[in-house]
Amino acid sequence: MTAGVLNRMIAAFGITAVALCGLYVPAAARAQQSQNDQEEKKPPPQEKEKQQQAKKKQEQDQKKQAQDKPQQAQAQQRQREQQAQTQQQQAQAQAQQRQQQQPQAQQRPRLAAQEQQRLIGQQEQRLVQYRDYLDQQQPVAQRQSAQLQQQNRRAQYSYQQQYVEGLRQQQLRIQVQGGYDYGRDPYFYTAPSYRYSRGGRYYETSQYGIDLLRQAVNYGYEQGRFAGIADRQDRWPYNYQASYPYQDANYGYGGFYIDRYDYNYYFRQGFRRGYEDGYYGRYHYGTYSNGRTSILGAVLGGILVFEALR
Repeated sequence: MTAGVLNRMIAAFGITAVALCGLYVPAAARAQQSQNDQEEKKPPPQEKEKQQQAKKKQEQDQKKQAQDKPQQAQAQQRQREQQAQTQQQQAQAQAQQRQQQQPQAQQRPRLAAQEQQRLIGQQEQRLVQYRDYLDQQQPVAQRQSAQLQQQNRRAQYSYQQQYVEGLRQQQLRIQVQGGYDYGRDPYFYTAPSYRYSRGGRYYETSQYGIDLLRQAVNYGYEQGRFAGIADRQDRWPYNYQASYPYQDANYGYGGFYIDRYDYNYYFRQGFRRGYEDGYYGRYHYGTYSNGRTSILGAVLGGILVFEALR
């Protein structure tokens, strides 16, 4: 074998070896890179510990919620019973006041027949409009409830369901109400005995109207406290105006003696103060006694300003 042939064979062998090394090195690099990628995907020990703690906390929260459900149901039942009892007591008190005020009303000048018919016609129109309003509010309340569920506001949703149930009971009472004996109701045959101011204007009414406005403020304070407490429990930002009961403001209104808009105004005055007390867990504007919540007399006097007519 000549020296030239031998040199060519050595050179060819060297090229082949280099080529093989060139194929091997990238393959080894890819394997190392893949191993590095897998290592990077693994969470660091601290992050893994945080994930375990978060999972444990979630399990504890779910367990606590399951334990709290019976207590929440009992609290909601007590709240419904308290509201029903309050409404019943209010109705009884109003009936008693009517009986006591009838002799006094008989001493006041009687209205002319034309004026009596005007008041009766106004009252019947007021009831028709209120029935229509309550019918229109059903889908509104349903949309509001669905929104609360989407926001996971359990306490506010539960409270609003109770509020809507109260409106439904009012609606049923108004629907079955017929043949009202206006002739036995002093409001419709005696002259007004009081006047109250709102927005720079004066409105005349009877003792029944004043009592109803007082009730509006007290009901508003009571319902506002419930709404404020619910938002606090849900850890929701302070916003009484966004509450459906504040927007509706008809809880306890039966459609008699005063316009719905007047009732709404005084209900919202009480609601705003009750919400603030409930949200911050205090009794700044109201008091709690004998199982009942009511607004302070001094606060009520500053909201509802009225005077007796001569």
